[in-house]
Amino acid sequence: MTLVTLAQVLQPALKGGYAVPGLVCLGWEDMRAYVAAAEAERAPIILQAGPGCRAHTPLPLLGRMFRHLAEEASVPVVAHLDHGYSLEECRAALDAGFTSVMVDGSKLPLQANIDLTAAVAELAHASGASCEGEIGFVGYAGGAASAGTVPDEAARFARETGVDAMAISIGNVHLQQDAGQGLDLDRLRAIEALTPVPLVIHGGSGVPTAERAALAATSNICKFNIGTELRMVFGTALRAALARDPSQFDRIEILRATEAPMTAAAQAVIRNLGAHSQAEAAG
Repeated sequence: MTLVTLAQVLQPALKGGYAVPGLVCLGWEDMRAYVAAAEAERAPIILQAGPGCRAHTPLPLLGRMFRHLAEEASVPVVAHLDHGYSLEECRAALDAGFTSVMVDGSKLPLQANIDLTAAVAELAHASGASCEGEIGFVGYAGGAASAGTVPDEAARFARETGVDAMAISIGNVHLQQDAGQGLDLDRLRAIEALTPVPLVIHGGSGVPTAERAALAATSNICKFNIGTELRMVFGTALRAALARDPSQFDRIEILRATEAPMTAAAQAVIRNLGAHSQAEAAG
């Protein structure tokens, strides 16, 4: 069994100059494809269940699915709750067997965010799990605008919460389909100067791949969340499968056609972040 915590994969990444992808899962086919990609690349992997995934599949089932894949894998696999919004939701994830929880108090006033995140971190650590928090607010393409992370607040947040990883807002945006203009590197370096906590970029699909690779190798960003670009691969593969055989109605056969393209796309993400051939170091 290679089920591990977030800290167990991010600390080696911080020291080794690479980043681990947090891959957003929506169903069994993409979960399996992501683990297959990690196996092929000998890389650690973070399987993430966000709010959309949890709305579709009950949390206890997701925990079992993630843990089953980890038990069968020979590379480190993190079972991660993405964007939990309350202590109760994070507790439920830990009870379901998740090894890491991300509590999102980014819309709260600073002190309330610190209080919530510290409580979740204490709970997670008592369970032998890890905790990720968010300081600043990462906005959404076509939706809520971002609020950039203030370096002094990030240092205080890291110090007072005890998080294992800290998501920051430096120009990254959720659900962005095209690579944007890049990140605010001055803000990033100011944050790094004040705290050694591993950093996380949500909305990684909107960061140019060359910049992702460079920051994975040269910054404290140890985790890029990748969802949109992989969902786009899934959609393209699904449409192609249906076009090839319009008479096909077996959902298992239709969905199976998405797995190879998803695996190849996830392998490319892993290699781009330098996480390939790192399984032994992380495990």
